[in-house]
Amino acid sequence: MPANLDMALSYFPSSRHELGLYFPFPKTKGAKLFVPTTAFMSNKLIQPAILAPQVVPPISKIKARVRTCRVVSATYPMTKGNGFRPTHTTKVAEQNAGLVGEEDVQDLKTLSQLKTKLYQEVNGINRGIFGVPSSKKSDIEALVKLLESQNPTPDPTLNLDKVGGCWKLVYSTITILGSKRTKLGLRDIITLGEFFQTIDVEKSKAVNVIEFNARGLSLLNGKLTIEASFKIASKSRVDINYDNSTITPDQLMNVFRKNYNMLLAIFNPEGWLEITYVDDTMRIGRDDKGNTFILERSEEDISVLT
Repeated sequence: MPANLDMALSYFPSSRHELGLYFPFPKTKGAKLFVPTTAFMSNKLIQPAILAPQVVPPISKIKARVRTCRVVSATYPMTKGNGFRPTHTTKVAEQNAGLVGEEDVQDLKTLSQLKTKLYQEVNGINRGIFGVPSSKKSDIEALVKLLESQNPTPDPTLNLDKVGGCWKLVYSTITILGSKRTKLGLRDIITLGEFFQTIDVEKSKAVNVIEFNARGLSLLNGKLTIEASFKIASKSRVDINYDNSTITPDQLMNVFRKNYNMLLAIFNPEGWLEITYVDDTMRIGRDDKGNTFILERSEEDISVLT
């Protein structure tokens, strides 16, 4: 056997025969050498390239990775990675975890756990009405989005029994800061009490009640009542029209009279409201002014509040 033939045959073992083509070898009677087409260049034997079966994963794995890319791209822009392995795949949980502190969001697996965490975040900040640190606001928003993504009632206006009744505000991005807070006497004279909302589904009415305590008037208790009507605009949105408002008792009205329009502008619900989450005990909404509201179901007597 010629030396070059012996070298070629020893270089290409029979286990690789399915990867190349047969070529008749010169000066050899009837012998055929199995050689990949890239094996010879300029009459020199070179290393064959690694072929597709060694780098392309099975179809089932490709589909799984494609699905992973689609999920990740909703949160992160796709970047150049190595083939089917996007570089950001493992960072989604890390990003969300940072928004709600050190706790990994993967540990918050149930709605109950998410709601408990959210209540912990809003505790002690007076419903956010006088502002909250930006980091705290980001933590709350992250938890709200997680809950919204698992909304058990995606079509709330088609399930108004979930929406009707009495609710108590636990957090809002509406804020009263600076000169507004001073003019309304909310630094020294007036203290904010509870915020309630009652929804009468049959009458398509909503009544907001904001309670006040006036220190300068022998701890006088009073309330601002704002009545509105609503109509269904979509499976999750209602359009709201302001009807009327009152402050009782009259002594409290005298305190707010000068800046009554300012007070009403802050709490006027007119516009639209998107109900982004609702279950038996919690409701979350976002309005056309960019505000977010978190409410918990209340056992208060609706007739007393209104």
